[in-house]
Amino acid sequence: MKQLSSLEISEPAQAEKRLQELRQQLNLHAHRYYVLDNPLISDSEYDRMFLELLKLEERFPELVSPDSPSQRVGGLPLPEFSQVSHSFPMLSLENAFDEQGLVDFEERLRRFLKSDTPLSYLTEPKMDGAAVEIVYENGLMIQGSTRGDGRIGEDITANLRTIPTIPLRLFHEKGGPSPPGRLEVRGEVYIKLADFRKLNEQRAAHGDPLFANPRNAAAGSLRQLDPKITVARPLNFSVYGVSTPAGLPCRTQYELLNTLAGFGFRVNPQVKRCETISEVISQYQRLLAIRHQLEYEIDGMVVKVDSLLLQQRLGTKTRTPRWAIAAKFPATQETTLLRGIEFSVGRTGAVTPVALLEPVSIGGVTVSRATLHNEDEMKRKDLRIGDTVLIQRAGDVIPEVIKAVPEKRTGKELPILMPENCPECGEKLVRQALESATRCPNALCPAQKIRALIHFAGRNGMDIEGLGRKIIEQLVESGLVRDIPDIYRLDSHSLSNLPGWGSKSAENAGAAIEASKQPGLGQLLCALGIRYVGEVTAQLLERHYGTLPAIMQATENDLLEIEGIGEQVAFSVVSYFQDESNRAMLEDLRSLGLRIKAAVPRRQNSPLEGKNFLFTGGLTSMSRNEAKATVKELGGQVATSLNRKVTHVVTGENPGSKLQKARELGLNLITEEEFIQLIKPAR
Repeated sequence: MKQLSSLEISEPAQAEKRLQELRQQLNLHAHRYYVLDNPLISDSEYDRMFLELLKLEERFPELVSPDSPSQRVGGLPLPEFSQVSHSFPMLSLENAFDEQGLVDFEERLRRFLKSDTPLSYLTEPKMDGAAVEIVYENGLMIQGSTRGDGRIGEDITANLRTIPTIPLRLFHEKGGPSPPGRLEVRGEVYIKLADFRKLNEQRAAHGDPLFANPRNAAAGSLRQLDPKITVARPLNFSVYGVSTPAGLPCRTQYELLNTLAGFGFRVNPQVKRCETISEVISQYQRLLAIRHQLEYEIDGMVVKVDSLLLQQRLGTKTRTPRWAIAAKFPATQETTLLRGIEFSVGRTGAVTPVALLEPVSIGGVTVSRATLHNEDEMKRKDLRIGDTVLIQRAGDVIPEVIKAVPEKRTGKELPILMPENCPECGEKLVRQALESATRCPNALCPAQKIRALIHFAGRNGMDIEGLGRKIIEQLVESGLVRDIPDIYRLDSHSLSNLPGWGSKSAENAGAAIEASKQPGLGQLLCALGIRYVGEVTAQLLERHYGTLPAIMQATENDLLEIEGIGEQVAFSVVSYFQDESNRAMLEDLRSLGLRIKAAVPRRQNSPLEGKNFLFTGGLTSMSRNEAKATVKELGGQVATSLNRKVTHVVTGENPGSKLQKARELGLNLITEEEFIQLIKPAR
């Protein structure tokens, strides 16, 4: 029977049948082209079928389906991203920084499992992109989201639909398993290095700012409110797992990836199953050797216990699974010239020397500046202007000057001297005894004020969405903001008149500012930028005093009674609240509507009440700060030095001299595992 052309089709039933055929063929050929790199037809043949599909859908719009290839072209711009809760948290991974770290990982697994049974692993490149989750119901893609904070992400379904390596409808291979009713897959969205270079060339030609690296480009592309911008970006997707393997006929991680490949997903070809930790180390060395030959950036290798049953037994810690680890590669290093020094003034007045470098590419990122921390650090490294210096991106991210290369000196290099006066306000700089930082003592220094504003609005402060560093700088430059209370005097009308602002962005910023008017006490204390008062100390003050007036009235002796508060902190807190300008600023904030939320009362049943913990050595199951916070949450106290008030000394890896002193004092020593068991019933 002759197949009707699209122009000959007049009935919806005929159109529906032909559209089903076209969608099936186009999805198949797209999969062969983008995922398998093995096309069966020419580009022109594909284009003809796609054009026929578009014409039919234009004539019969009621027949457009979510899995149609036409849905990849991008929909209407979104007003904002909505939030998505992950059914199972998207956890982070612990890191190993060398081969010994991988050996230690296996030893921890064996201790937990209390077994010497051989363990097998799955290894895969740790791709440097943006992690996402995609949800399918009855084989159809219904939602996609960012990782977010691990529990709640942003709905970027429309943008993910534009990526050709993401199937809109799952495949069902003949003889293979059927997709479950609901499937939540996880993977990495990334940009190939060649595509990244072309993208930046295009942006440069249009006068647009360049992306720093492929990871930032991928993440930024996914968070475009207009999907038509995303569709123009060369994004790829590689699957690495699912939220839960329940409902899939798989016993191992390796079988799971093969099953996902059968459903139409791209699986990284460098995935390898290893029977021993020695094979894992060999694969790590191989990937390290070929990393710069790959078409995408990787910063390490992910290692997972292969058995899904063992993964379930091993379970998770607070933020990481026990059964997986990221074996990070050594930081990338290069040499370049130290052309000069710039001195930056921070919010506490600390003057930080910044190295101005001959631009050099490190791991695909152009580095032209690097912090030198302080005067002592410069002297220790014996740095001079004109030196050839060794640079690395610590953790493949933060530029750092490792050392000078004195063998390449010509005799024309110049010494580096700290300035005597503040480079911003001209005030005489000071350096206190026992401090490494040189500071500007002028509280009205413009550099300090703008950095204090950035900190106040930032993530470690009031976390006001939309008021990042560049926006704060713009607000200060425009004269709209001179001090912290001015942030709460902003309105959408004044914001919408600024360059680059529209009515919608102004409304969103106004709503975020309004929402920040009810912080917790600890959050406000952090935001104020009181010297030496970070998140842990702020929470300690909140729990002890409960209200801001009580803290403002506290004396140094009062504060020193609190376990964990030392002389530096006590002096800094009292000095801050005795300053009349600070008190006036707080009163100004109150008059503008800022109200502190009531503290959450301590739980009635406090299992660690009366217990005083001191931690020595590194912890593997959680960070030191998390362990301390847990103790305080459960009613206990945390000591900062050894004394007879300490009831439990928690000994981690490499505990140091405190361990011997604790033994001499006859204190109760417990391991990290015993500490976990102590807090486990109450968590």
